[in-house]
Amino acid sequence: MPRTDADRDAERLAAAAPERERRPGLRAVGGTAARVAGPIVARSGGGLLGRLKADWGAIAGEATAAETWPEALSRAGVLRLRVASPGAALDLQHRTPLLIERIDLFFGRRVVERIALVQGPLPLGAATSPVPRKDSLSAAAAAALDARLADIADPALREALGRLGRLVIGRDAR
Repeated sequence: MPRTDADRDAERLAAAAPERERRPGLRAVGGTAARVAGPIVARSGGGLLGRLKADWGAIAGEATAAETWPEALSRAGVLRLRVASPGAALDLQHRTPLLIERIDLFFGRRVVERIALVQGPLPLGAATSPVPRKDSLSAAAAAALDARLADIADPALREALGRLGRLVIGRDAR
C-alpha cells in the first residue's frame, strides 16, 4: 500500500518529538497542537485579524470602534470593515488613510494596504453602548424650551423637538 502525505507528515512529527513525548501514557497536547496549527495560522495571516479584533478600540479609537468592526483581512492586505450606518461609512471613507496608518503603527509593520467598507449591523458585543448623558439644562432654560414648544399640537413631534432642543442647548452651555 503506498504511503500518503498524511503518513509521511505523521512520521516526520513523531521523529521530531522529544523522547519524553514518545512514551505511552498521558502527555500535554500543547506542543503537538502548536506544531500542527502553526503553519495553518501563518498561512492565514498569522493571527493578525484576531489581534486586530481584540484591540480594535485601542487601534481605531473609541468613536470609530463604536461604529465599525473588522470582519476579514486578506493575504493581499485588504481589510473588510463592517460599518453600522451610511453616515459613518462616508465619514470613514475620508479617514481611511489615517486608519490604515494607525493599524500599521499598532503592528509595527505594513499590514493593511486597502480598506473595503461593508455596510451592515455590527456583531453583538462589538459596539459599545453610548453612555446616557445627564440633562445639563438649568430649570430656567428647560422652562423656556417647554414654553417655545407648547404651541406644537402633535405630542410625538413636541417630544422629539424637546429632546433635540435639550441636546443642542445643553451642548452650547458646556
